[in-house]
Amino acid sequence: MCGRYVLKRKDLEALMAQLGVKDPREFVSRYNIAPSTVVPAIRTRPDGAREAAALQWGLVPRWSRDASGGARLANARADGVATKPSFREAFRHRRCIVAASGFYEWQTLGKLKFPWYFSMRDESPIALAGLWEQWRGPDGVTLETCSLITTTPNAVVSPLHDRMPVILTGEGRDRWLDPQVKEPAQLEPLLVPAPGEWMQAEPVSPRVNSVRVEGPECLVPAPVPSLPAAGEGGPQLSLGFE
Repeated sequence: MCGRYVLKRKDLEALMAQLGVKDPREFVSRYNIAPSTVVPAIRTRPDGAREAAALQWGLVPRWSRDASGGARLANARADGVATKPSFREAFRHRRCIVAASGFYEWQTLGKLKFPWYFSMRDESPIALAGLWEQWRGPDGVTLETCSLITTTPNAVVSPLHDRMPVILTGEGRDRWLDPQVKEPAQLEPLLVPAPGEWMQAEPVSPRVNSVRVEGPECLVPAPVPSLPAAGEGGPQLSLGFE
């Protein structure tokens, strides 16, 4: 699953400027974002204008009896998102973009877990394809949540895991946020891995293994064994993408 990611303030500002949205002034850079965290996202309002929204990561379907299972739906697989009851209505009507600077994946060798940081080679901000939902509890309290969509990995991610998040670019961002686009056939072509040549992987400090560590020290370079070759099926840790 998409277990952890990074969002720097400068990348949030840049992506929102590209999408024509005013940035949320209260946001500060985050280096170890985990499910159940409230994260900034971009969505389209009923009047057609785009807005920034604070969404709790971990989707709670409208029909849920309670909100306790949200973290289990932090991700939605691209190959079932159009039909799975938890996601199908949001896929048609409530899509969003979650801003990111990069994401983590882990390599496990013996008892040791080595984190790797994946980002764009040109250091551009990342637009992750997301879904959002609004849930209302019996007490009338409203909760807005989101899920990230994952797909098959490219050659950069595949040595560590068999899933990666969907990264939207160019016209795909506009199509994803367009409320007039509702048919799966129009959206599913977007749910593909970003080209491997656009991305890079860097070993970083094992301090990121703890969700309590939140600062820039998470991205300090660290020496680790080489990545296995693509397709070798190297050891994996189920903190990544599913």
